[in-house]
Amino acid sequence: MARQKDTFYFDGFRRSADYACQAAKLLSEVMHDFNPGQLRERMDSMHAIEKAADEVRHDMMDELVTAFITPFDREDIDELGHVLDDVTDSIEGVLNRMYYDNVTDMRDDAVQMSDMVVRATESICELVNELPRFRRSKTLRELVFAINTIETDADHLFIESMRTLHTTCTDPLQVFAWHDVYRHLEQCSDDCERVANTIDSIVMKNS
Repeated sequence: MARQKDTFYFDGFRRSADYACQAAKLLSEVMHDFNPGQLRERMDSMHAIEKAADEVRHDMMDELVTAFITPFDREDIDELGHVLDDVTDSIEGVLNRMYYDNVTDMRDDAVQMSDMVVRATESICELVNELPRFRRSKTLRELVFAINTIETDADHLFIESMRTLHTTCTDPLQVFAWHDVYRHLEQCSDDCERVANTIDSIVMKNS
């Protein structure tokens, strides 16, 4: 059971995970109901989420500087805060690239990849909720495995999507644009896996 003094950090991790999930769901909504004319407005909404996530991380780091006792090693708290923030940053990066690479039509496999990111971030939220009671958790390891599996599936879809792009698309500008978007969608899944692996490492070190 987490000590009362540790609640600040666990709450910060939960808030960071929630912002990542909000960002993933916004990206998925944009892709499912794609309208190029609304991208600028959606980017503003996404940036508001990213800014709020940054504030959570900054608050945690400010607290960490002066804290005498922490629930885990300082380096682990810093790393987990960092990788959680990376997820939100990467998701925002996908939307930004769709805008400045001038994506005009949505591709079905990109929608599938965005849905994978949603599932991964939802699992991250569950995983972070289990962290304060990791010694007694019956689902923590299952959630780590689930996120790893999503990342593996996303890698396979990325390869097939890139293959389809380069063998069927005849517009070189759109090939360039989607190459960029696909690469950053895949990065989102990689970043989600980094969160799972970081938590797994923390648990192993403190068990």
